[in-house]
This record gives sequence, C-alpha cells and structure tokens, in this order.
Amino acid sequence: MGRPERPLWVARLVLWGGICAWLCGAQAKTIQGGFSSAAAARTGQAVAQFQFHGDCALLYVRIHNVATAIGKGARLHLFQAQEWRKLQESLPGYSCSEKLSKAPLIMNMNTTDQNLTVSQIPYPDTWYVFYVDKFTCAENYEHAESEDVQFEMVILNPDAEGNPLDHFSAGESGLHEFFFLLVLAYFVAACIYAQSLWQTLNKGGPMHTVLKALSTVLLLQAASAFANYLHFSRYAKNGVGAPFMGSLAELCDIISQMQMLYLLLSLCMGWTIGRMKKSQSKPLQWDSTPTSTAIAAVVVAAQCFLLIWEQFEDSDHHSYHSHRSIAGGLLIALRICLALSLGCGLYQIIRTERSTLKREFYITFTKGCVLWFLCHPCLVSISLMFRDYQREKIVTIGVIVCQLFSMVLLYRLFVSHSLYWEVSSLSSVTLPLTVASGHKSRHHF
Repeated sequence: MGRPERPLWVARLVLWGGICAWLCGAQAKTIQGGFSSAAAARTGQAVAQFQFHGDCALLYVRIHNVATAIGKGARLHLFQAQEWRKLQESLPGYSCSEKLSKAPLIMNMNTTDQNLTVSQIPYPDTWYVFYVDKFTCAENYEHAESEDVQFEMVILNPDAEGNPLDHFSAGESGLHEFFFLLVLAYFVAACIYAQSLWQTLNKGGPMHTVLKALSTVLLLQAASAFANYLHFSRYAKNGVGAPFMGSLAELCDIISQMQMLYLLLSLCMGWTIGRMKKSQSKPLQWDSTPTSTAIAAVVVAAQCFLLIWEQFEDSDHHSYHSHRSIAGGLLIALRICLALSLGCGLYQIIRTERSTLKREFYITFTKGCVLWFLCHPCLVSISLMFRDYQREKIVTIGVIVCQLFSMVLLYRLFVSHSLYWEVSSLSSVTLPLTVASGHKSRHHF
C-alpha cells in the first residue's frame, strides 16, 4: 500500500497485542466448569446470563460429583435481570439470605442430570443464574478446604416448532441468518464486479491509492462477515461456537474501522490544506502532507486505544457493543465529533468551490463520511427505545448495512472520478484544442 497508510501498521501491531488477551473469551451458552463455595460466599456465584423466550425454555445441568453437591446443599437460583437490579438497589437493604430467597426459580442439584423448564415468559427477558450452597451468606467460613462441584450446563430456547433446541438467546436470534445473507451478497457482488474493479485498480490514476485502501476495508468487512457466519453456524450446533472465529471477526472489523477513519480523515485534511495553499488547479487525489498524516495518525491511535479499552471492559465480545461502558461512550463521542468536524470542513470547501463537478464530488463524499461515522451513534440512540433483547440486533444489523451503503457510495464516487480522469487525460493528448495551457485546467476534475 502507498505511503499514506504506513502509520496504520503501528496501530495494527498495538491492536494485535491487545486482542491476544481476549481472543478466546467469547461467552457461550454451553458452559463447563466448577461451582465454588468461595465464589458463592456473599451473594452467590454468577454462573451465566441468558435471554429466554417462549413457553418451554430449558436449563440442563449435569453434575460430575453428585455427592459433593448433595453435601453442600448445592442449588441454582434464577432471577430476572430487572428484579435482581431492584434487589441490589433497594433502599431498605435486603440481607444476603433475603435476596436469594426471592428467586422465582430454584433448582436443587441432587442428581447427575437435571432439567429446569423456564415457562410463562410474557416477553423475552434476561435472566441471571447464580450458584448457591449452605455456605453462602455464612460467616467465618474457610473456603480452602471445599471441593468444587464440577458441572456442565446447557441453556436452550424453543425453536420454531416449540422444542427446546435453540442455543441462541432472544438477543442473538436472527443474526445467523443475517450473516448468511450478507456473505451471500458479498459473494454475488464479487462475481459481478471483481473483474471490472481489478481492471480499474490496474489503470492507476489520482484515486488509485484511495481505491486500494477502500478495497482493503471492503475485504476486511467481508472477512468479518464470513468469520461471524462460521462462528454462528458452529454456535447453532453446540452453544459454544468457534470463539477464535468470533474474535477474528471482531478484529477484522476493528482494523477496517481504523483503516476507514484514516482514509476519510487524511483525504479531508489533505484537501483542506491543499486549498489553503491555493492549489485548486490540481486534479483531486489523495494529497498527503505531514500535517494531515500526523492528525489522522493521532485520531486513529485514540480510536485504537478506546477500542482496546472497550474490549477489556466488555467480556461478551461482539462487533458492536451496547456502549454502556466509559470507553464505549467515548467512542460514540469521538465518532460524533469526527462527523461534525469533517462535515464542517467539507462544507467550507463546497461553499467556496466554483466547479459544479467538484462541488458534486465533495457533496457525495460528505454524505458517505457522515453516514459512516454517524450511523453507529444514531442507531445506539434509536435502540434505547426498544427492549434490551432487541438492541444488539438493531445496532449490529443497522451499522453493517449503513456502512456497507457508505462504502458503495464512495466506491461509485471514486471509480467514476477515475474514469473521468482517464477520459480527460486521453482527451488532453488526442484533442489539439486541449493542449493549450489556457484550456488544460478545464479538464482536471
């Protein structure tokens, strides 16, 4: 890739280092581990959370050392998320045992295999699963001598036929089908446009580097969609999925966000600085100056830091988070500021531009920039009007579709500009009237 992209490699290396810490940390709905009395000493051990729906959702638990579970009086308490938060925030202040006694569903673990049916759910909601035993809420208990209760847990929702066979929670249902359609759309588009796009890239021109960078972003987005599809396909069968593929999908998406940010910001800054130097007669291209490169690199580094920070704060990794953490809020603020600053800078260029073709070019570019940066904050705000289980799907599907539309818009813009430059260059050579210096600038777009 060209020189304008070199600062991105530093950010990518930093991101790779941060991503290794959580590469296999995706949350599963098939869970294996040990129930610990030490972890459950105060208010129970938080084991899982799941968004149940329908009338016959199922919680299945297999205990490997039943005698230990019986000796401890082991049991599982299930709380609705809203009710649990109310208990935690209640002003009178419930004691530990009082809080746990208010669980609407309790499973006593006294056999090897046990099922608990979660039914009569009026609408999909998040439930918390806590492990509790006779030592929970007890004072002066030595945890070191206690043996953990080894278990395997499977949480299932009813499928279309009403059988509890669906590993997806209410908030994840439909994402598998969406990524399948997205991958299919990428494949069909590649079959139709790949050859013509490759020919355009080989021709060169003032937007050659821009098209290569935009193609890199598109390939990363396609790789992210394909990795997500593989993860969800495996998840539908075993409730665990392919954690590596899920984390790889998120990594590809994060790098594409950084690449696109650097591309759009450096283009806008380069054009702004170029106009300050009164170089309007030049054809539009990726004008990289030390100032524009430095500004773009600093902003990309800031976004990279916030993205890594957000990953460490959110243990349930998805390409688009709910942004309830401090890092997530700062990312939304950064994108809003970028959209406003780029919009204002491009508006000044449009307002002073005398060429109709250039003005139309800048207007379309502004639309693509604003759509890319503002779709995420807007969709996060819109999702707040819906129930919790609907928010992730709204944000994930909406952002992917909007950013894909933004890339298509920018692709058409830069490809058409490259074709215009090719025709103009050919005309300046073949037509005698365009050789004169007084007329040559008319053919530069």
